[in-house]
Amino acid sequence: MSVRIRKAVFPVAGLGTRFLPATKTVPKEMLPIIDRPLIQYAVDEAVEAGCDTLVFVTNRYKHAVADYFDKAYELEQKLEQSGKTEQLELIRNVLPKGVRAVFVTQAEALGLGHAVLCAKPVIGDEPFAVLLPDDLIWNRGPGALSQMADAAEASGASMIAVQDVPRDQTGSYGIVATDSFQNRQGRINAIVEKPQPEVAPSTLAVVGRYVLNPRIFTLLETTTPGAGGEIQLTDAIAALLKEEAVNAYRFKGTRFDCGTHIGLVEATIRYALDHEKLSDSARQLMQNALAELGVEELG
Repeated sequence: MSVRIRKAVFPVAGLGTRFLPATKTVPKEMLPIIDRPLIQYAVDEAVEAGCDTLVFVTNRYKHAVADYFDKAYELEQKLEQSGKTEQLELIRNVLPKGVRAVFVTQAEALGLGHAVLCAKPVIGDEPFAVLLPDDLIWNRGPGALSQMADAAEASGASMIAVQDVPRDQTGSYGIVATDSFQNRQGRINAIVEKPQPEVAPSTLAVVGRYVLNPRIFTLLETTTPGAGGEIQLTDAIAALLKEEAVNAYRFKGTRFDCGTHIGLVEATIRYALDHEKLSDSARQLMQNALAELGVEELG
C-alpha cells in the first residue's frame, strides 16, 4: 500500500428496520446526533484522514443522503437575505471545497461485500477506506480513520479497526485472531463472522472502519454468497490475509453503536456533554432527570 488513501466508501443502502417507523422516510444515516446527521460525522472523519473522493453506495429509494450533500439554492438564498451567515456557512460546508461526492446504486441488497464491490469503478486500483456510519467514533484527538491511514501508509498493510467486546457478544460481530500487538496493531491470522462465544478465536471485534488494498475487489468478485445470498466482506478479507498482511488496529477513541437505540442515546449524551454551548445545560438536565428518579447526581 504505502500510499495515502484518497477515497472512501460509505455503504448506505440498508433499510434501517431497527428504527422503524422513523426510517420509513428518514434513512438511518440521517438520524441526528445533536445538530448533525450520522453521515456527516463519518464524512468529517474521512476528510480529516485525507480523503477527497467520497463514494456513497445507496439504493434507488434513498434520496435523502444525496439531497443532503447537494446544494439547497432556495434555503441558501433565504438565509443570505436574512443575514444568517453562520447557518449559511454550515449548510455550504457539509462538503469542504475540493471534496467530491459520488453516488453509486446497489441494485439489490446483497450484503456489505457487494456494496463495497459496487464502488470498484470509482475506486480503481488504489487503496481506499470503508466507513460504516452506524459506528460513530468519538475522540478529542485524530479520528479513528486518520490513525488507521497513518498506520497503513507506514506499514503497507490493510487495516481493520477492532475493539474488545465481552465474550458473550462475539456472535454479533466479525471476530479476529491476531499475532502480538505492537503500536496498536497486530497481524490478523484468522477472521470469523459472528462466531458463538464457545468457538470464537478471541474477543477482538471488527468495528466499521477499514483501510483496504484494491486486491479486495478481485476477491469479492470470486466470493461465494453466504446466508441470505449475501456477499460478506469478512469472507473476502479472510482470503486477502492468506496473500498479504492485514492488520487489526486498536484505535484511540470511543465507539458508539448507533445502529441500536441505546447506542444512539449514548452517543447523543456524550456529544451533548462535550458540546461547547450545550454541555452545562445538558449536565443539569441529566442531573434533574436522575434526581426525579431518585438517583444520585452525576459525578
